[in-house]
Amino acid sequence: MIVILRPDIGDESPEFKQILGYLSNKPNLQTRLHREVGELRSVTEIYLIGDTQALDRIEIEALPGVERVVRISEEYRVVGRHKDDGRPNGFEYNGVRFSQDSLNVFAGLCAVDTREHVEAMFKALRDRKQTCTRMGAYKPRTNPYSFQGHGKSCLPWVFELAGKYGIKVVSMEITHDSHLDEIRQALESAGRPTGVMLQIGTRNTQNFELLKAVGRQREFPVLLKRGFGITLEESLNAAEYVASEGNGMIVFGLRGMKSNLGDPHRNFVDFAQVPVVKRLTRLPVCIDPSHSVGSRERAPDGLLDVFHVTAQGVIAGANMVLADFHPAPQTALVDGPQAMTLDELPAYLDDIAIARDAYERRRLAAVPS
Repeated sequence: MIVILRPDIGDESPEFKQILGYLSNKPNLQTRLHREVGELRSVTEIYLIGDTQALDRIEIEALPGVERVVRISEEYRVVGRHKDDGRPNGFEYNGVRFSQDSLNVFAGLCAVDTREHVEAMFKALRDRKQTCTRMGAYKPRTNPYSFQGHGKSCLPWVFELAGKYGIKVVSMEITHDSHLDEIRQALESAGRPTGVMLQIGTRNTQNFELLKAVGRQREFPVLLKRGFGITLEESLNAAEYVASEGNGMIVFGLRGMKSNLGDPHRNFVDFAQVPVVKRLTRLPVCIDPSHSVGSRERAPDGLLDVFHVTAQGVIAGANMVLADFHPAPQTALVDGPQAMTLDELPAYLDDIAIARDAYERRRLAAVPS
């Protein structure tokens, strides 16, 4: 059960203390506070854990300061979409809106290599009026001898260049909670010219201590990728881990499943589950076509496979696209064979716009007249 307070009820108000006093007298019940930060207003929510069936919803709603009560029937208590749940989905971060209605493209380098390549990427994005990107500083690799990323040494100039070219949000994978402090320090030293979305990669989807760590901090939003060998339910529970610690700024990422059933693609594309995730949760949904396809193969119609797969996710209602680009893919230190070139960026963005327009038209057509 979720008790949603009026926006004007603060933690020190008499109404708040009265509500907690009422709930504390109920047996077998625990409370957990959660702050929902919206674009227009922020509200306090009290999550009730334990024997909630015996609670009288009408009685609680009659308490001073209570706006409404949501009885939870689904497994995902915080991120789930529940019956009679009118809470808004999404969040705003550094001037960029993330919701189940928005669409943001994060084109960029899978792994940061040189300052020249990063600057060329940022310039290409600025020229196409893009304000988001992906830049990998920390790279978990299957082979221990493969390039692991430049780590904290590249953060200062990546953030500096992001500010120079108007990049508002950089999606950056982390593999350890110590990376949080390194990112904070680099942002602070650079004068906070940009924002960072923490990316939890597919290998760390069930690294529960890392999930808790990014959940406890409220400064950065989180892009959580689905685990490549686990069920959708298990991955959504990973998102619940983050949210249950207090950070509700979460985007859920689909990136393909590790299975030979997807051959010759790198992974079996799971973008048909975009509307499923949106139905089960209030989370915006990201697609990662580059890691799903894993190559630059071209169909007989002249379009790259990655274009087709991206369009499939966007036309299904995806809210974010994470795509690999590189100024010189042949020299890329990570995933060069799947990276698109900067010359292909305009056509890729135009193709996404076509797919998004088709999605909007489909959505309008589905509304009863």
